[in-house]
Amino acid sequence: MDFLALTPLAIPGLHYLGDPAALLHQLGPWALVGIALMVFIESGLLFPFLPGDSLIFTAGLLHFSLGLNLWVLIGVTFVCAFLGDQAGYFLGSRFGRGLFKDDARVLKTEHLTRAEQFFHRYGGRSLVMARFVPVVRTYVPLVAGMVRHPYRHFLGWNALGGLLWVAIMSIAGATLGGFAIIANHVDVIAIVIVLVSLIPVFLQLLATRRDSGARRAVESVESEEV
Repeated sequence: MDFLALTPLAIPGLHYLGDPAALLHQLGPWALVGIALMVFIESGLLFPFLPGDSLIFTAGLLHFSLGLNLWVLIGVTFVCAFLGDQAGYFLGSRFGRGLFKDDARVLKTEHLTRAEQFFHRYGGRSLVMARFVPVVRTYVPLVAGMVRHPYRHFLGWNALGGLLWVAIMSIAGATLGGFAIIANHVDVIAIVIVLVSLIPVFLQLLATRRDSGARRAVESVESEEV
């Protein structure tokens, strides 16, 4: 599966994003730098179409062959995830909705609206939950900044969410890497991770449509009564 084929963008030279294992091997000694950079960008620089979950999982799975210490991987990736959300918070507090347009290719108002709904529903907890939801995790810190969520609280939720996300994904990869069926089918596992992580997005969409339908039904009844 080619990640970028599923996005509004087609950026030359980034075809490896659809295959995290190939990408990491291609980066070679720069693998940790590449992972750190992509996690930071996806977390806070408003480019949500990077393979965060599958990349961290695959890095944990392949850490030995890549010459990476697992705990160094977790530490560096956590710092970048934390700083990325910090950047997102400050962008939201500084620029707000002005960064988004209805017809934009990446910064679509639709993406922001979903993140707002997610944040208003779960509050500070959304900073932890959103870490495991592609696209949403990029925009929730921005929304927190826009609504001026108390910065002290934001720091705590951001640290917890970043640590859990990085630790769970990388340790899961390192643990499951001991099973031959997993180690020999990294590309398939990456696809499964993406599909599973998208489940909350689909559930949220269904809930939104159901609520919209219920509101229209109520409005229809009220208009008939009038």
